[in-house]
Amino acid sequence: MKKVKIDALESYINSSDHPLVISFWATWCTPCLHEIPWLQDAVEKQREKKVEYILVSLDFTEAYPKKIVHFIKQQNFNATFFWLDETNADHFCPKIDEKWSGGIPANLFVNNKTNYRKFIGRQLTERQAIAETELLVKE
Repeated sequence: MKKVKIDALESYINSSDHPLVISFWATWCTPCLHEIPWLQDAVEKQREKKVEYILVSLDFTEAYPKKIVHFIKQQNFNATFFWLDETNADHFCPKIDEKWSGGIPANLFVNNKTNYRKFIGRQLTERQAIAETELLVKE
């Protein structure tokens, strides 16, 4: 699990040559834990489109890295993992989406090739996870 600042995460997102589904979550966030498997499955269904699933942990400093890594292994999550090393939501939230208040779960769908970018600042249903991922890869 890589520790990143918001500028590095922004750079990763902006330079991606493939579609991204980015989930902002924490180990203590029950709605996050409900939707992660749905998003993993939705991304897996788009494997041929090379969609990357990224889990960006907003867990507290004392949880990084040991507690978060242990939790990820225990839950059998399959994604690219980052821990956001930021504490000022007023600084990092608008860099993801100007409407983001900092609540989680929150998801960002980005496809730089098609200029697709959609932010959803609430828990998705299983059906919504599939539908949003299909929109992400639509040409």
